[in-house]
Amino acid sequence: MTGAGELRRRPAATAADTRIWLAEADEAQTVARLLIAFRDDLGYHSPGDEAFHAVAPRLIDDPSTEFLLGAAHPGAPAVGIVQLRYRLSIWHDGGDCLVEDVYVEPHARGAGLGRGLVRAALARARERGCSRAELDVNEANGPAVALYESLGFGVKGPHGGRDLYLHRLLDRL
Repeated sequence: MTGAGELRRRPAATAADTRIWLAEADEAQTVARLLIAFRDDLGYHSPGDEAFHAVAPRLIDDPSTEFLLGAAHPGAPAVGIVQLRYRLSIWHDGGDCLVEDVYVEPHARGAGLGRGLVRAALARARERGCSRAELDVNEANGPAVALYESLGFGVKGPHGGRDLYLHRLLDRL
């Protein structure tokens, strides 16, 4: 298993025209910028920009959270991001990795960066000792569903039926 320090010194994944790496503390503003763009792309208005700028550095410092950044080519600025959250699982021999906030800026889509980010996320999860990766996606997002299914994610559970990822906001009891 590769340690975090080693991953920080080398790209998590490279292709001829893309570069993907583990975000460092000094890249918190880049992480915040991409997450704000993702929020805007989803049509949301909250949380406000200040929340992203305040929380991104804290998440980067959290050992159970990582961000991978992606660029169209070496030396180019980051135009893609994926957030990884790790937790120990009693149901699997190892940890779980929740793959969240996969986003590529619109002008950079279609070149394989999203696929590269998810592949790098899965490789990083294996390096961290995870035996399962999970994500959620809106079923109306056909391109994302197709991407995730092509990488082995499925909506059918081991006991039949579809697995659903549900949520509830706790401030609205």
